Amino acid sequence: MPLSDDQPHTRTRLPVAEQTAPATGRQARPLRTLLTVLAVVTLLVVAVAVANRDKPPVGRTGTGTSGDRAPGAAASPDRTAASGQQPVTTTSNGVGTGYPHTDQGAQSAAANYAVALGSTDMFRTDSRSTVLATIADPTALPALQKRLDQAFTPETNARYGLDAQGRPPKGQTFVNRVVPVGTRTTNGADTATRVDVWCTGLYGLTGEGSVIPVTQDWYTLTVTMRWTGSDWKLTDYSRAAGPAPLPGDQQAATAKEIADAVQQFGGFRYAR
Repeated sequence: MPLSDDQPHTRTRLPVAEQTAPATGRQARPLRTLLTVLAVVTLLVVAVAVANRDKPPVGRTGTGTSGDRAPGAAASPDRTAASGQQPVTTTSNGVGTGYPHTDQGAQSAAANYAVALGSTDMFRTDSRSTVLATIADPTALPALQKRLDQAFTPETNARYGLDAQGRPPKGQTFVNRVVPVGTRTTNGADTATRVDVWCTGLYGLTGEGSVIPVTQDWYTLTVTMRWTGSDWKLTDYSRAAGPAPLPGDQQAATAKEIADAVQQFGGFRYAR
């Protein structure tokens, strides 16, 4: 039954400690919230600082050096990473041309010229002449033409299972493909440069009756080039074996699988 207005009221007086406890709780709660917010903000600031500690400035790569360097400057480990520069978009006779007058432009030219020099076109007289006319400096072209004509003789073709004109036996596919693994400038200047191209290559014959299976090779091609005023052009080259990694524990593909892969997987143009 509710209390009526004329009924006596009983008042209970609480101890002082119990009266002040609720007020103290209301005062402490905002303080705890503020401390929690400050702790979260501090942790976020520390996390962002740690995440960005080793990040290079925008527009730079690796240790903060620019994406290109003056010819002849010393290489550093970050040079093994892709530069992000666009590859050349112009070609002549299937070979990339029109490289920029920079160190990276020279490395791109050297990589693409290594691919051209290691192609099946070099085993045929007509296509070999076309490749050299595309990549060679005009002043060096006659000497390079003579040198390579002497290297790719009918006897050389025979060692690869080809006829004197560089054609494989009927029903077989000749494989000779080079893949640049990396490049480095060893002697750079404004008008001339020398670039090492570390390469791996595949060569051999696929198909029924082949006695020269496709194998892998590792070598370093040193390419010397001159700036002609509009492009880097080949003046000389040399080749040294390796460095070669330890062969992996992997089952070799069949001759048909290699032949299919060579025909189905296209090659690339390379840019530093």
